[in-house]
Amino acid sequence: MSNFKTFLRSGHSPTLFAAFLYFAFSCCIWVLNGAMAPFIGESFNLSPAEKGLMLSVPIIAGALMRFPLGILSQYIGRKNATLVEMGLIAVAMLFGFFFVHSFNDLLAMGVLLGIAGASFGVALSLGSGSFPPQHKGLAMGLVGAGNVGTAVSVLLAPPLAQWLGWQSVYAVAAVAILIPMVVMIVFAQEPPDVDRHASFREHVACLFEKDGWVFSLIYGVTFGGFIGLTTFLPSYYYDQFGVSKVQAGQLTMLAAFMGAAVRVVGGWISDRWGGVNTLTLVLLVVAVGLVLVGLSSSSLALTTLLLIVCFAALGAGNGALFQLVPLRWPASTAVAGSMIGEIGALGGGLVPNAMGLSKQYLGSYVWGFVFFGALSLIMLGVMRVMQIRWTRTWAEKGGRARTASPAAAAAPYAGSRKPARP
Repeated sequence: MSNFKTFLRSGHSPTLFAAFLYFAFSCCIWVLNGAMAPFIGESFNLSPAEKGLMLSVPIIAGALMRFPLGILSQYIGRKNATLVEMGLIAVAMLFGFFFVHSFNDLLAMGVLLGIAGASFGVALSLGSGSFPPQHKGLAMGLVGAGNVGTAVSVLLAPPLAQWLGWQSVYAVAAVAILIPMVVMIVFAQEPPDVDRHASFREHVACLFEKDGWVFSLIYGVTFGGFIGLTTFLPSYYYDQFGVSKVQAGQLTMLAAFMGAAVRVVGGWISDRWGGVNTLTLVLLVVAVGLVLVGLSSSSLALTTLLLIVCFAALGAGNGALFQLVPLRWPASTAVAGSMIGEIGALGGGLVPNAMGLSKQYLGSYVWGFVFFGALSLIMLGVMRVMQIRWTRTWAEKGGRARTASPAAAAAPYAGSRKPARP
């Protein structure tokens, strides 16, 4: 407890809380179509492939919007960027309530839901910006635990949809987003860790580095798997096991909540054990776990247990990867995080599409699970090759933060920063 108090005193804890709340509400809204998919699919009589497309659009749109929001935050400040985004989310939800009447309207609504999915990089940078390097992993883990919003969505949206009608849930979301807006205005402050006068070229330098793309692909497995599976599972439980629409959301919530909660642990463990070491274990568990999920499709209990284990690993992996990001790009964490989030989250769009196509053309969801498990093993191999150079330059063995010779530690990414002023 004393160590946690020391951690809180090392940064600005009200901003940490505001960033967590903002990210939690954003995640909740981002996966609304997935949470209500059994209702929406029934309303529009969607095929498995159409349902997969419908579920993938918000994920892909959110991924593509992350980097522009990160750039915006560098010029107007991260706090102001969050307020702009939340105002747009409220407008998007009103569109969903008044204007979604066909499948094409539903796809357009999926694009607008992507606005909420753009929040990730800015939320993590805002919440962790005032904390020193040795505590950024935990700070980012705490903000990233706002993924619990996905669990809240799949738990609350189905009963609300059953009670009010699924389109009315958008109206509820439009009102609810006012809560994190007020908290952000009252409690948050702009962190002092980024020089806003750095050039655009310096901010986007990570786009031209191999490490940025490797991080993005790993994140495509960890966070992409988390958000993609959370969006898909209500439909999977409803179609595969014949449970009610509300029960499908409740079962999904068990896994999603575990993934969000363990994200904090992933950041904390990575600060001590190293992000590379943590990700090695994570990717192994995900690969094996997802294949077993596909093979256990006749048992509801075993499937749920395996998914909880997989989500725990995915959550820890998300925390572990973003423990490494500020070590690699300390002067442009917001933009680097947004870029990695943008490319990586696209992996989430693969999940519902792969599942829908697997079911429609191969007669079973199992090959979708096997496909994503294979991607986990491929990224494990790539990371183990790349970590040899990482631990010789900007990180300690296993991916821990360097604690000595700050000037030497800064050298590998000095090109991404402005020269020190005399």
